[in-house]
Amino acid sequence: MILIADGGSTKCDWILLNQQGELLQKTRTLGINPTVVSQADMKKRIQENDTLHTLFKDVKTVDFYGAGCGTQTPRLLLKEVLNELFIKAQVAVGEDTTAAVYASTTKPGIVGILGTGSNCCYFDGTKIHSGAPSLGYSVMDDASGNYFGKQLLRDYFYHKMPRQVASEFESKFNLDPDTIKLNLYKKPNPNAYLASFAEFIFLCELDKPYFKNLMKTGVNLFIQNQVLLYDEAQEVPIHFVGSIAHFSKEIIVECLENHTLQPGNFVKRPIDGLIDYYKNHKL
Repeated sequence: MILIADGGSTKCDWILLNQQGELLQKTRTLGINPTVVSQADMKKRIQENDTLHTLFKDVKTVDFYGAGCGTQTPRLLLKEVLNELFIKAQVAVGEDTTAAVYASTTKPGIVGILGTGSNCCYFDGTKIHSGAPSLGYSVMDDASGNYFGKQLLRDYFYHKMPRQVASEFESKFNLDPDTIKLNLYKKPNPNAYLASFAEFIFLCELDKPYFKNLMKTGVNLFIQNQVLLYDEAQEVPIHFVGSIAHFSKEIIVECLENHTLQPGNFVKRPIDGLIDYYKNHKL
């Protein structure tokens, strides 16, 4: 049996496949991003899942693809946790961009991730190339959930949010400054906390121009800073993976076309595409 995980900062999806690529079990835990979650908390989140708990002694392979796993130190921290729990398994930890490529294309293309965080890579048909390391929510992550959450908070407190929108925003969230600062600077997963505000964009029916301008600004930043890092951008399709990409597809397509770029596939949940990839290419 092989256990595959697609780990983000907000949630982590797990699937168990047999050697024929048939789905045996599927489950979800809280996010497991080793750059913002401690080893103790990562271990606890996995241990508390009843489905995973039954697999600790049986699984022979664990392939984990995750946010925050693009550099060696957090990757090794997570691998240590997984080795402690899945005692008979051969564990591999890779970056979330790898899972995004596997889930979205088998041909050359650029693949962007827009979820709680954001990232981008170029796939030449064989190898994955990274234009820049991901430095996380406080420095990068343009057009991600935490980016848009941050912009909403800034607009609200700087009084740039339209009055009707601000009133609705107040009714849906605890905007006490002390509560916000506690979640941002004292509690784990500040990026996921910021991203929790982004849902407001897609649920609120008020002032569509405000939200569209907010989204277009973020998406254009992502294109300029991430997609256009690659000389191949004008030649290959640009695929997108993640919940933010899924819900903002129309705006992303518009922004890509304004840059004379070709939209590709949009995948909401990479874990579903990974099942097909493993069945056809890895097993």
